[in-house]
Amino acid sequence: MPRKGYNRIIILLFCWMLYLALGGVTAFAATAGNASGAGNGAEQVNAKSRALQLEQAAETLYGHVLEGDVTKVRQETEDISRLFVSSSFEGLTSVEGINALSGVIIDLKAAVAGVEVSPERWESAAAKLRLAANSLNHPRQPIWTQYYKLIREDLNNMEKSSTLNDVTAWKAALQRLQSRYDTIRPAVIISRPAEEVNAFDSWLSYAAGAISSSQPLDRARLLEIVSYGQEAVRVLFGKEKDEPALSLPMAPEEYGIWAMLAACFIIGALVYTGYRKYRADKQGWTTV
Repeated sequence: MPRKGYNRIIILLFCWMLYLALGGVTAFAATAGNASGAGNGAEQVNAKSRALQLEQAAETLYGHVLEGDVTKVRQETEDISRLFVSSSFEGLTSVEGINALSGVIIDLKAAVAGVEVSPERWESAAAKLRLAANSLNHPRQPIWTQYYKLIREDLNNMEKSSTLNDVTAWKAALQRLQSRYDTIRPAVIISRPAEEVNAFDSWLSYAAGAISSSQPLDRARLLEIVSYGQEAVRVLFGKEKDEPALSLPMAPEEYGIWAMLAACFIIGALVYTGYRKYRADKQGWTTV
């Protein structure tokens, strides 16, 4: 066989072997990718299952707290702590969300471990855990969003107090708002972007600092602070701008007796004119 024929055969064999090698690498990469995807999918399912278990345990704990069953509360608290330590919630929330959930459980354990039983403290800690676990398991429709109406009412009261320049009432409304937000804050961190949470936290700090300063606050400054709070709340709760804004209710218009008499006169004139026209039309038809 000519030398050129051998060269062609060798080149063809080399190309065939290279093709097989590349095919094997591609197949291996695809297999590895599928295995990785399957592994991530399994981890995601496991994380959701653990989140559901945590929510159910938090609901059970909250029921025991309301019943005042000290033994069951302490036992359920330990079970929740072990569940959290042995679980991974990666993919369900951010690092800040995991830290917030951890902080809630730590506060709960500290409250339950106290020598004296404090029903109010226990209920507050259990409520925070319940909301946080629900937010982890239902990030799109968490229970904490139901606090929007209450916080709107607090802002509305702050706005009314601003118009009256009543600093005492304004401060009381702000404190109620702060207390409600403290209850839902861990749940908010779990399901909302960090920048939105930071924006609302900054507004609260700004409002509290303004009211505690030695400088007197006038009506315009109080209204300005409330306006910033309205926008921060709207963003935090995911509300659209075209929704009704917080504002003072319009006072109903009051009409005097002369206005009522004038209205009666106008209505009477219109009725009489219509009646004359009706008679004229009727006579016109009958005299043909």
